[in-house]
Amino acid sequence: MKPSLAKGTRDFTADEVVKRRFIINTLQKNFELFGYQPLETPSFENLSTLTGKYGEEGDRLIFKILNSGDFAAKTNDENWQNKDSQKLTSQISEKALRYDLTVPFARFVAMNHGQLNFPFKRYQIQPVWRADRPQKGRFREFYQCDADVVGSESLWQEVELVQLYLTSFQDLKVPVKLHINNRKILSGLAEFAGIPDKLIVFTVALDKLDKIGKEGVEKEMYQKGISEEAIAKVDFLFNRDLKTGEVLNILKENFADIEIGRKGVEDLEFVVQKCKEIGIENQLVFDITLARGLDYYTGAIFEVKAEGVEMGSVGGGGRYDNLTEVFGVKNVPGIGISFGLDRIYLVMEELNLFPQNSENGVQFLFANYGEKEALEATKVIAKLREKGISAELYPDNAKLKKQFTYAEKKGIPNLVFYGEQEIADGNITFKNLEKGDQQTVPLSEFLN
Repeated sequence: MKPSLAKGTRDFTADEVVKRRFIINTLQKNFELFGYQPLETPSFENLSTLTGKYGEEGDRLIFKILNSGDFAAKTNDENWQNKDSQKLTSQISEKALRYDLTVPFARFVAMNHGQLNFPFKRYQIQPVWRADRPQKGRFREFYQCDADVVGSESLWQEVELVQLYLTSFQDLKVPVKLHINNRKILSGLAEFAGIPDKLIVFTVALDKLDKIGKEGVEKEMYQKGISEEAIAKVDFLFNRDLKTGEVLNILKENFADIEIGRKGVEDLEFVVQKCKEIGIENQLVFDITLARGLDYYTGAIFEVKAEGVEMGSVGGGGRYDNLTEVFGVKNVPGIGISFGLDRIYLVMEELNLFPQNSENGVQFLFANYGEKEALEATKVIAKLREKGISAELYPDNAKLKKQFTYAEKKGIPNLVFYGEQEIADGNITFKNLEKGDQQTVPLSEFLN
């Protein structure tokens, strides 16, 4: 049987792992610089923990895990015969792979809120799984790098997370624009259009504007039960020529009698103004159509888009003040952001942004001349490793040409010759394979 990968997954070579680690280390450094503490949660959760948190579309993308043993034995016969997958799911699956890191984090907070010091700031770098259709920049298994803070309603948290985003992408040298909106504004728009009960379908459709265009969004809204009259009332949303000030003026006028909408505009203006006062507003974009389809957002919403490359968002997040309530714990407001490691990698690769020194591989390969010489070489290699210098011994007493080829293919810059004569003289010979230079020096000098 020919081996193959599961669709939407990948293997990573040493070069790719080193580059991914460069991104992770950069993000981790900034997470901790901003006062966030590390946390890890299990790869799978109870299915009940995950369902109902991501909206109808998100729930369909959750990877369910079949129950152990004869999972079919306890199913309802009628459901089984009718192939009613919706009813069968709860009978054959109690666990699921995590869809994101936010809901597991909310579950953790709900379980441990009595022991946590609020506001509680945590970062998490772990893989997640989604049964999505694979395409460029979209995989079924991928890493998320999240930073969240719970226990505070202060809008300064939004400002800090904007700073964290921009600092991190600046360190990675990735040019980005940070799009921002507020879920309260979207709730106000739904109320203004007379469709408060259709808020979720309204925002899910609106979030697809960049992908399917105005006609596609209007068609989806109409199919989901939103009237043509309601759609016409929010037609200004699709006018890309309106400037930020003009959009805000329209919103203030429309929200004259809609409190939640007015509050959304006030919150947004606070964040934008503070970012302007600390000099980072140039990378901030108010995007009235930004909705982010997840049901749990209640306030600010963010989306980061890389410039100079065709790619979806490389980060996103927002405020979720009610998420722990579904786990029985009220009054724990939260806000968080996520970095898309895999998409960031693709952007940096396409724009050639990885530093040349990001590959910290083996520096010295010791040629193998036989058992006696290999033993002496191993002693020298141990001393190099004590100094934090990566070195290895070619395992077989093979022809030098083969050992040369191994070093070149692995990208090892120096080949070391420590044969019988060098050992007797107390010297060591090494050749730089990139420059072609070869020199012999005393062993003590080499080690120093």
